[in-house]
Amino acid sequence: MIKITLPDNSVKEFEGAVTPLDVAKSISEGLARNTISAIVNGKQVETTTPITTDSTVQLLTWNDDLGKKAFWHSSAHLLAQAILEFYPNAKLTIGPAIESGFYYDVDFGDESLSEKDFEKIEKKILENAKKGSTFSLYPVSKEDALKTYADNPYKVELISNLNDGEITFVTHDDFTDLCRGGHIPNTGIVKAVKILNAAGAYWRGNENNPQLTRVYGISFPKQKDLTEYLERLEEAKRRDHRKLGKELGIYAFSEKVGAGLPLWLPKGTALRRKLENFLSAAQKKGGYEFVMSPHIGAKELYVTSGHWDKYGADSFQPIKTPNEGEEFMLKPMNCPHHCEIYKTSQWSYRDLPKRYAEFGTVYRYEQSGELHGLTRVRGFTQDDAHLFCTPDQLSEEFEKVIDLTLYVFKSLGFEDFVTQVSLRDPENKEKYIGSDENWEKAENAIINAAEKKGLKTVIEYGEAAFYGPKLDFMVKDALGRKWQLGTIQVDYNLPERFDLHYIGSDNEKHRPVMIHRAPFGSMERFIAILLENTAGDFPLWLSPDQFIILPISEKYVDYSKNVSQFLENHDISGQIDDRNEKTGKKIRDAELKKIPFMLVVGENEEKEGTISVRRRGEGDLGVMKLEDFVTYFKKEATI
Repeated sequence: MIKITLPDNSVKEFEGAVTPLDVAKSISEGLARNTISAIVNGKQVETTTPITTDSTVQLLTWNDDLGKKAFWHSSAHLLAQAILEFYPNAKLTIGPAIESGFYYDVDFGDESLSEKDFEKIEKKILENAKKGSTFSLYPVSKEDALKTYADNPYKVELISNLNDGEITFVTHDDFTDLCRGGHIPNTGIVKAVKILNAAGAYWRGNENNPQLTRVYGISFPKQKDLTEYLERLEEAKRRDHRKLGKELGIYAFSEKVGAGLPLWLPKGTALRRKLENFLSAAQKKGGYEFVMSPHIGAKELYVTSGHWDKYGADSFQPIKTPNEGEEFMLKPMNCPHHCEIYKTSQWSYRDLPKRYAEFGTVYRYEQSGELHGLTRVRGFTQDDAHLFCTPDQLSEEFEKVIDLTLYVFKSLGFEDFVTQVSLRDPENKEKYIGSDENWEKAENAIINAAEKKGLKTVIEYGEAAFYGPKLDFMVKDALGRKWQLGTIQVDYNLPERFDLHYIGSDNEKHRPVMIHRAPFGSMERFIAILLENTAGDFPLWLSPDQFIILPISEKYVDYSKNVSQFLENHDISGQIDDRNEKTGKKIRDAELKKIPFMLVVGENEEKEGTISVRRRGEGDLGVMKLEDFVTYFKKEATI
């Protein structure tokens, strides 16, 4: 008898070998029809894979992330098959599933692929998919595999790095490819497909290697799923922070300033300051002290911290001074500076925790091809804080940081998220600094705090920072996309590297524990995500321009200035539109600029000391006294 344990810990018994599909059929025919992949003993396999020993089995459908992965990975094979039918001399490389869809990297040689070719490839994919061909995975010796791909240097390189006994091919229809497995039962499940884009990509991401064409696609089991996805793509284009940032006057880039170095325009600066003031007020209540550190530091500072060894070769290179041998670096991290701030005094256990906060700008040399609006830049400001506490204070402090992060997210409308516990890769410990004992203590502290707070968590090995594990907040936006925003990290290592200590109740020196924390992450990336999540309709309290005054003629500009000054005195920010335009056009323009309140003033308003109030999305709210509008606004703008 073979015992199969399911995710709910129920056990099914079978006589002899069984497949995941057999397991699904034993539960229900409906489940069997919808099962497209499976996890057996932690490995993703086909539904026809024989199971010959007691095993744990998870059945996957389209509704599971790993089910989609198998679906899209299989679709990448269909894409490769279609490409070879039109471009028989093309050389295939790799074709993985990605978060949304799949791609295949192809060397087209002297030929090229353009957007006008997409439709014919889509039709060929669906034509081949309709055949309902099964995916057959089988082992191949290294010698035979190398012979098969003798004319494809990319596949030869991949095979050369594999051992005999771990090489498999997959065949469907008349197409065969080098593959590790994880496919859907047959091609007939693929009912809709779209080629999204073709872009350049270096083989294995190395710019010294040949440039390939990366063909992106996505597929679905139903046409309506594709239609809805394409509608979401269009909505994403409308919400693109690069488009909105320009339209709303938030930020700009200049070739003369340099790629990846954003310039914040007046409205963007106002937005940033409101975010900073919001977090600063919350931090002040939480007992944080505010510090400032320079934009550069001596190279030795980052050698001590370990950042030079980890990132130095791929970062901005050291700045040399007239003094021989003296080198400085653009600051890549704030934490080494805060360690040195901690060292300026001798602390007792009674003084701890020390909580240092800084909106600190750092610089990292991202490759030009990876720069993307505000989400990937070379200079960015972190809402950074570093807490130094005793080991006994660690759990309480970590939980307080979780509370602060949740407060930030709730205030800004990010309420759909999971937390990712990012741990060290147990199979590749040389990537990290510090002792096993310290790593174990740090990882347990995070896991226990997340559990105590009742957070929905997933554990990811290999995603820790090089100096410590972390709790990452993975937020889902209005379009269902996942973003990593806030992060909290526990660090036993930097206090050792910087020889930090405090005097304990025993009058002996002890090492503090360090918590790294950034609810926003980086201001640049956070604002980009906020722009796209809100489509530029910021919460009222955060809007850069909360009102715009629209005088119906130039005679009422002076009264408009008085109104503006009155509102500014009550911390309500805005502007005056004194252009020689009709009021209707001014209102339409203000709507496009997403300004919450339009305040129309004319003869009656000036005489009565009032304003005619319009609210974006609601229309006319009537005439109000200035004091009444302030009261109404303050109530509406409550965080």
